[in-house]
Amino acid sequence: MKQGSKQLFIQTGSLVAGFMVWVLISSLMPFIKADIQLTASQIAWATAVPVILGSLLRVPIGYWTNRYGARLLFSISFIILLIPIALLSYADSLLTLIIGGLLLGIGGAIFSVGVTSLPKYYEKSKHGFINGIYGAGNIGTAITSFSAPVLATAYGWRNTIKIFLLVVLLFAILNFILGDRKEQKVSISLLDQIKEVYKNPKLWFLSLFYFITFGSFVAFTIYLPSFLVNHFELDKVDAGLRTAGFIALATIFRPIGGWMGDKINPFLILMAVFFSLTFAGFLLSFTPSLPIYSFGCLLVAFFAGIGNGAIFKLVPLYFSKQAGIVNGIVSAIGGLGGFFPPVILTILFNWTGHYAIGFMSLSEFSLASLVIVVWLYYQGKLDISAKIVNHALDGICVTDVHGIIQSVNPAFTKITGYSQAEVIGKTPSVLQSGEHGNQFYKQMWESLKTNGVWEGYIWNKRKNNEVYREWLSITAIKDDGGETKNYVGMFYEDNEKS
Repeated sequence: MKQGSKQLFIQTGSLVAGFMVWVLISSLMPFIKADIQLTASQIAWATAVPVILGSLLRVPIGYWTNRYGARLLFSISFIILLIPIALLSYADSLLTLIIGGLLLGIGGAIFSVGVTSLPKYYEKSKHGFINGIYGAGNIGTAITSFSAPVLATAYGWRNTIKIFLLVVLLFAILNFILGDRKEQKVSISLLDQIKEVYKNPKLWFLSLFYFITFGSFVAFTIYLPSFLVNHFELDKVDAGLRTAGFIALATIFRPIGGWMGDKINPFLILMAVFFSLTFAGFLLSFTPSLPIYSFGCLLVAFFAGIGNGAIFKLVPLYFSKQAGIVNGIVSAIGGLGGFFPPVILTILFNWTGHYAIGFMSLSEFSLASLVIVVWLYYQGKLDISAKIVNHALDGICVTDVHGIIQSVNPAFTKITGYSQAEVIGKTPSVLQSGEHGNQFYKQMWESLKTNGVWEGYIWNKRKNNEVYREWLSITAIKDDGGETKNYVGMFYEDNEKS
């Protein structure tokens, strides 16, 4: 087996195990609250707390993975996870749940390990799909959401938690033995990497997108078990099964989203994602019946999964040299996106008696993200056009309708000797050589006004007064109403003797 395939298998399995542990409290909360007296707000905090450390630690863990390798990070993380699991199995108060839950967050923080390590083994054209496969490791939350209530019904919730000690210990050993000892390392300091990326707006746009998509996934994962039991009065096992279905659907479509990102523009995918999440949040805000509510949740699962995969195609595309720290920041903010909704939903329900405002916020944030994605998509097209102009071998000069120069490209400067600063605001007459009479230029403008185009040979003069011959093509650029807004001249020097 190739090292890349081997590490993909081991690291994805490790993420499954980490996420299984990460949602232990939320999956077992219907059983825990029967033994430990908790208010609705306390339940919301206890289930949301694992997300805090699971999010904040993603930044340093992404950096440490680049520096020390996935093998060491996974092994140490699983060893540390033995502590909160053991502590939670004896929990008898809210404080114990909070402390244990906080440390349990390490199970979610290890997400940064694989998205930083695995792209090193594959070419860029496969990064979206590979990160999507690895991200599908969040199926671990579905496994726990489904199995934990069943095991707790049979053996009690404390004994159920103890079973996960074996899972964590197993993966600590597997990573130590089978992890890649020769993984490529990057030793740039954390501060230097942050300085390189924090001013780039794309970092914060990607963070916002992941805040919505992964935040929705995490929020629904930790909130659905209690919500379905309390609001729709479902059986605990039934609620766990429905939550597992939500997670499974989001997980299945994550690698599909990554694969789609490899094949087509990821921004087109994100447009569909945020349009659909806007509608889903709007639908859920009306606190509908269980069938309609289930449909809304399925929409969130489907499009959040696709969005999660597509976003992590964009990270290595824009930040190939700082993938570790950027993966950490984006995934950390995404994780925090799962912390706030359960708490906010509970607070708003206590104030208003319904969940409309909380779910509507999902709709509004998604709508804002949709607007940004559309802007980035067309901004990207403009950037490509600008790069084409700047790298063209022909000189290009853009004027307004009165012939005042608005911009020129580097080839213009190379041919004429005039820099952009020297010609902006002037007319192309600065290049006139005196070889042509007024009638020549009069016929040129008449052709432009009548036909919208003129082309032919012309003698011009460089900045150093050297006269040269060029082939010039001038085109009128018109708006939708047919009005001329600009003229674009493209030329190249003709060195053949006439």
